[in-house]
Amino acid sequence: MGERPGDVLAQAAWADAALAAALLSVAPADLGGAALRGLSGPAREAWLGVLRPLLPEAAPLRRIPLHVTDSRLLGGLDLTATLSAGRPVAERGILAAADGGLVVLAMAERFASGKAAHLVAAMDAGEVVLERDGLALRTPTRFGVIALDEGVSQEESPPAALLDRLAFHLDLSAVSLRSLDAPEVTEGEVADARARYGAIELSDKALQALCGTAMALGIGSLRAPMLAGRVARAHAALSGESEVGETNLEVAARLVLAPRATMMPMTEEEGEEETPPEQPPEPPEEGADQEKDKEEARDRPLEDVVLDAAKAAIPEGLLAALQAGMERRSSGGPQGGKAGAERQSGLRGRPIGSRAGDLRDGVRLNVVETLRAAAPWQPLRRSVEARGEAKGQATARPRVEVRRDDFRIARYKERSETVTIFVVDASGSAALHRLAEAKGAVEMVLADCYVRRDQVALIAFRGAEAEIVLPPTRSLARAKRSLAGMPGGGGTPLASALDAAAGLADSVRRKGQTPSIVLLTDGRANIARDGEPGRAKAEEDAFAAAKVFRVMGLKAVLIDTSPRPQERGARIAAEMGATYLPLPYADAAAMSRAVQAVAPGRGSPVAA
Repeated sequence: MGERPGDVLAQAAWADAALAAALLSVAPADLGGAALRGLSGPAREAWLGVLRPLLPEAAPLRRIPLHVTDSRLLGGLDLTATLSAGRPVAERGILAAADGGLVVLAMAERFASGKAAHLVAAMDAGEVVLERDGLALRTPTRFGVIALDEGVSQEESPPAALLDRLAFHLDLSAVSLRSLDAPEVTEGEVADARARYGAIELSDKALQALCGTAMALGIGSLRAPMLAGRVARAHAALSGESEVGETNLEVAARLVLAPRATMMPMTEEEGEEETPPEQPPEPPEEGADQEKDKEEARDRPLEDVVLDAAKAAIPEGLLAALQAGMERRSSGGPQGGKAGAERQSGLRGRPIGSRAGDLRDGVRLNVVETLRAAAPWQPLRRSVEARGEAKGQATARPRVEVRRDDFRIARYKERSETVTIFVVDASGSAALHRLAEAKGAVEMVLADCYVRRDQVALIAFRGAEAEIVLPPTRSLARAKRSLAGMPGGGGTPLASALDAAAGLADSVRRKGQTPSIVLLTDGRANIARDGEPGRAKAEEDAFAAAKVFRVMGLKAVLIDTSPRPQERGARIAAEMGATYLPLPYADAAAMSRAVQAVAPGRGSPVAA
């Protein structure tokens, strides 16, 4: 039985990944490293197993946890040694200890941008600069990075600044156990290549070919062709060659440039068909075709050869999926993410460091950082105490003297709760057709919020005013009772409803929660703010109330429940700065799906 196409592609992907591991072991710092996309499993462990024995015997391999502190990453004050010695003693960080080897970054798609900035700064400078805790040190270090990317969607990826500095972007998601063949490169071959690597140079012609290929593939970064040139040198050294040749450039284009491609290169338009000759041409001599093909291959520009190699390595459909992901991100459409905005807290959440401050209610003292801030000053403070004792002012001497200026307050970051506020039109114009569906949609979304422990509030408007039928709650039974008892009929006080929603959203914000508003209406306002009927005045008040949403920066969606959507609904949504969804024939399930897709609390987290 022949091999399946999927198995062939998986084997090719594994062969390229194993080759990338061998090339990375030749010059880890020069090549930057590799981004390894795929969940934890046999393929990822097999790739790391290929890489480890190929590294130099003394090369360190350090692991960086996701929530590593700056002092552990860059180094800082060794608190225990400092307190024992009575003078500042520096502690080496992970980056300094990884000199000459590699660091493995776990869950790189969640790595904080601030930590990534420290990491890439050390990669660019070739040293770790430490200026904190009374220390000022510069420690030379050169290392590569293995970024383990476990992101599920295209939006989840390691920081762009880090990816730009890694030569290899490998995707092992499709690699199975059947594809894990034994590597063909030995430790001795890599050691010999490491010795030859420094003597191999890249010609100007080869560099121009790589730059032209990068431009044709839509790669805007200058680091990509530079890294491809280093990979070509490493491949030449691994192949036992003394200079970079065409094959080495093709491998570099396949491994470095193809995964970064954002567009397919433009092809020349086919020329007009030539008119057939009146007489058939004479048959070519034997072997003339082969000689002609060889001559054309020799005359072919090097850039075209490299570009064809990169094009052949781009999987079918990859660029289309990439483009779709870019369009989703640029359009601000719904994306996967966590509910609620991020906010800083003094008592709970994920630790994000410490700051100088005073002890008061609502904060926590970071004891370790406080001692770290006090430690460099101990010799000076002891000398002051000694002078005081010499003058006859003897006092009890503490083992460590901590002053108010040394206090460090712990800082945390947490996700706030999301409160979805439904504003439902229960007037006569809406009750005939849409009130039952609106109740069903609210009930379905409430059940979904109950699973995520979010809260839901309900505002109904009919007659002359709007009423908060259901304050923010997680109670499913209470919400069902409120919905069942909500009557319909009467006028449409849309302005009052918008005022009530803005007021409730402001109250939610003051409690530290994140509001999102879903307005279900046909937009036919006919009751003004003062309760008097009149369509012209009612619409004017509704537009004025809608502008408050934009000023407050509230995220909202307006679902037009009219059987035939009119322009007034879209205008109100535009004044609110809200997403407009006309759903003339949607049932409760469709309305629920639309609300979940565009609700602001489901989008990307907002930075604190």
